[in-house]
Amino acid sequence: MAWKSSGLMQTCRFLLLVILFLPREMTSSVLTVNGKTENYILNTHLGFQESLRCAVQNHTREEELLWYREEGTVDLKSGNKINSSSVCVSSISENDNGVTFTCKLQRDQLVSVSVVLNVAFPPLLSGDDFQTAGEGSDVKLVCNVKSNPQAQMMWYKNNSILNLEKNHQVQQTSESLQLSITKVKKSDNGTYRCFATSPLKTVTKDFHLFVTDRTAAVPIEPIIAASVVVFLTLCFGLIARRKRIMKLCIKGEDPQRETAL
Repeated sequence: MAWKSSGLMQTCRFLLLVILFLPREMTSSVLTVNGKTENYILNTHLGFQESLRCAVQNHTREEELLWYREEGTVDLKSGNKINSSSVCVSSISENDNGVTFTCKLQRDQLVSVSVVLNVAFPPLLSGDDFQTAGEGSDVKLVCNVKSNPQAQMMWYKNNSILNLEKNHQVQQTSESLQLSITKVKKSDNGTYRCFATSPLKTVTKDFHLFVTDRTAAVPIEPIIAASVVVFLTLCFGLIARRKRIMKLCIKGEDPQRETAL
């Protein structure tokens, strides 16, 4: 009985050792991007070139890697996929700001590390340079801005800080500075300058507003009424003329009828 018990213990130990040393799927593989194991923000500037290197740590077999730019896959060469993979972002522009690059384990895509590009660039301004408005109408001057970090913005008029009047309203968002003018007057005529100031640079853009004389309103209702009268007069004239033509035709047919009889 003791022999059987000893044999059973040895069998159990053998099975345990077999289980421990069986080849296992590497579920504890760790990814790093530029040596970082967690998602992070990469600070960069316009025109720079950034290299992102993804590597598998603790792997017991060859692992294939995938790269994504936002939701789209990045095409990789065959020699740039196994165990380590690099992507290069060159000539970085303002459009790359906020873009996310993600490296994933092909076998288990829950294993991933993401990098968000934080591209610093000075303000870029745009908008409608020239506007013409009739006196008494409403106008909007919109100064569009792209900047990182966000710019502080202000309106000037004719080289002086804009003195806001009752018919002026200013609204600012992270993407624009808007000046709304209701019932413009001749005194609103002039050059408006949009200032955008960031730690990197101060940029300006001019907007020219031309206020023209108030145009006299065209009396629509009298014109419509006169048109209706003219139309009805023509209709009655045609009807009367048609009746006269019909009478002449009937008279012309009477002699023929008598001859036929």
